[in-house]
Amino acid sequence: MSVQSDISLMPGQLLARGVSRHLASHGFSVVEEFCPERGKRVDVMALGQKGEIWVVECKSSRADFRADGKWQGYLDWCDRYFWAVDQMFPTDLLPEGTGLIIADAYDAEILRMAPETKLAGARRNALIRRFAAHAARRLQLLRDPDFGLESY
Repeated sequence: MSVQSDISLMPGQLLARGVSRHLASHGFSVVEEFCPERGKRVDVMALGQKGEIWVVECKSSRADFRADGKWQGYLDWCDRYFWAVDQMFPTDLLPEGTGLIIADAYDAEILRMAPETKLAGARRNALIRRFAAHAARRLQLLRDPDFGLESY
């Protein structure tokens, strides 16, 4: 497998990589750019060892944050919701009642834990199955780039 160069990644993707590394170091399985349902795409979805589901939206600038009017629709798809930003981001813009992660391309730190709102069991079960299927398809595409392009 080849390693993707930092130069080819957008600023938000670099933040997502650092967040993913950090969460993985705490036992989470992580998928970037995951669609919990049609029309929604979260930057990072993390599945914990006890089935907890976290969503992290990565914002690389004030303009990026202000352009995102759909974030509240993601609250129904996770137990905890976080923003991930870099050290220079004006964190006072971020809504109260959400988690805060400071990240760079290589690591991250949770500065404010998000409040927990437990998902309903049926939604959690369906989301975990979708997460697993998505992760398996991504792995297969790494090994066989022509695999299932029409269904992915």
